[in-house]
Amino acid sequence: MSVNESIAGLKVMVIDDSNTIRRSAEIFLTQAGCSVILAEDGFDALSKVADHEPDLVFCDVLMPRLDGYQACALIKKSPRLHATPVVMLSSKDGLFDRARGRMVGCEEYLTKPFTKDSLLKCVAQYARRPVGV
Repeated sequence: MSVNESIAGLKVMVIDDSNTIRRSAEIFLTQAGCSVILAEDGFDALSKVADHEPDLVFCDVLMPRLDGYQACALIKKSPRLHATPVVMLSSKDGLFDRARGRMVGCEEYLTKPFTKDSLLKCVAQYARRPVGV
């Protein structure tokens, strides 16, 4: 089974204040058969994540209003959403940044700019399959 076949049908949320990053991720994920929910920042994401209950969330670290660490922590504190895997997206790749991501509950840390392959492999590795699939 190819990566695309294993992730087709999954709901993936991309939270990033960069339109370029959101569009790139949306194109890569849509081509792989995922349905994509986009959010511009942490506040935008919190209502959408509750409404759509994605199988995986990609979350930028540096965003206005509510940063990625805060958004991830809030998702992980929700009884309904705490099991949702969160992958942090950042151009900062330091040990401290990765440790801070782990502290708020993220599963992985993907450095920007990401490739199509690295994005899709992350989805295949961490996304939770809906029950019965």
